[in-house]
Amino acid sequence: MAGAAVAVVASRWLLPDANAATSTAESIAARRIILVDASGRTRADLAVSPDGSVGLFFFDSSGRNRMVLGTYPKAESEYPTIVLNDTQQHAAGIFRLFGSQETPVLVLKHDGRDRSIYGLNPMTAEPFLVRYSSSGVKDRTFGDF
Repeated sequence: MAGAAVAVVASRWLLPDANAATSTAESIAARRIILVDASGRTRADLAVSPDGSVGLFFFDSSGRNRMVLGTYPKAESEYPTIVLNDTQQHAAGIFRLFGSQETPVLVLKHDGRDRSIYGLNPMTAEPFLVRYSSSGVKDRTFGDF
């Protein structure tokens, strides 16, 4: 009987109780937080760089950086940005704010080259579209960019 009582008491300390409330910290202070999967591979990395910019980097199961949510440094007005990377880890799409009116700009890239830029002009907030050929030459546009 004593052995059974010891087992019950030990199980309370050694086994998680599905009905028990989970303790949650109110905050965590860190310059970097790395999330890893069950195999120990980095899947996300939240960090502050020395220039003050902040980024949340997402990695695929092969360790390639596939997406970044972040801000530019204070010297670049801390504009927010979203970057989608291809499997070669080159930016394929960039969405960001730019200029004194914080107008949105979308940059579509292929093989490291700008192919199309669409957004609102940072001075006038009027829409523009710029298209580049596969050789990098600007070949069509509307609006002012």
